[in-house]
Amino acid sequence: MFRISLDALLILDAIDRRGSFSAAGSELHRVPSTISYTVSKLEQDLGVQVYERQGPKVTLTRAGAELLKEGRYLLKAAEDLEHRVRRVASGWETELTICIDSLFSVAALETDIANFCGIADKTRLRIARESLAGTWEALLERRVDLLIAAPGQGPAGGGYIAEQIGTISFVFVVAPTHPLAKVKRVLGKAELHPHRAISVADSARRMASRTVGLLFGQDTLTVPDMRSKYDLQLAGIGFGFLPEPCARAAIASGALIVKEVEEPKPDETFSLAWRTGDDGAALNWWIERMRDSDAMARLIRHVPGASK
Repeated sequence: MFRISLDALLILDAIDRRGSFSAAGSELHRVPSTISYTVSKLEQDLGVQVYERQGPKVTLTRAGAELLKEGRYLLKAAEDLEHRVRRVASGWETELTICIDSLFSVAALETDIANFCGIADKTRLRIARESLAGTWEALLERRVDLLIAAPGQGPAGGGYIAEQIGTISFVFVVAPTHPLAKVKRVLGKAELHPHRAISVADSARRMASRTVGLLFGQDTLTVPDMRSKYDLQLAGIGFGFLPEPCARAAIASGALIVKEVEEPKPDETFSLAWRTGDDGAALNWWIERMRDSDAMARLIRHVPGASK
């Protein structure tokens, strides 16, 4: 059985903030004798002196100061727990984790996050980023609750609901300094194989990772996100497909050159997805928000290199 009660900690906190037993009693609507009794009982149960008494004046001992300091964390935790329990009873999750593909920036969701926090301030929101098949894996392994703009088709086997929210086209580009920039014909395997490809790493841990446009045995530089891929292709270090909105400004300025290839990359479809059977107020808020807003347009505006 615990010797420290939340009620005793509440009284210690009030005494410290108000400056006296009587003032603490007024705040807590208790008579001074009840305040004194609770403090004395706490000292007796713990076997330590919490206050030094000099006439009507009381000051915390070192042990009492430590008790109050750590006790306030317990009071805050108890308050948060009360709020979360009430939220659960009302249908709101205690925590919601949203995942977006590494192609996109969390900045695209700033308005949505601010509005959500304004109405669901006791639901803890976490934002995660994964890449390619790793987004779907995170959902199925219950590491995240909602995918926003998950790329490609979801894995076989079901267990989730997916709704398409948009597509993005891709272009094959190289820097003007890259050797392929001077090749006049359509680029095939023979032209591509001698040069370095730049690829975004798939974050999948167990599912089969996706590889797009890579040749067997080809020199490949793997990077963690599209921002890195864009920057390195801009520097002429390698080649590859980039989202058209990402490359548009650089193409217009001549910093990147579009090349025709024998095997172009098809448009990529992006989806909103969540697990079958999940039904919480926070999850439903985000699903409806993404359905009813220009979410995909905002995500596209925040890809690397895109014009805002």
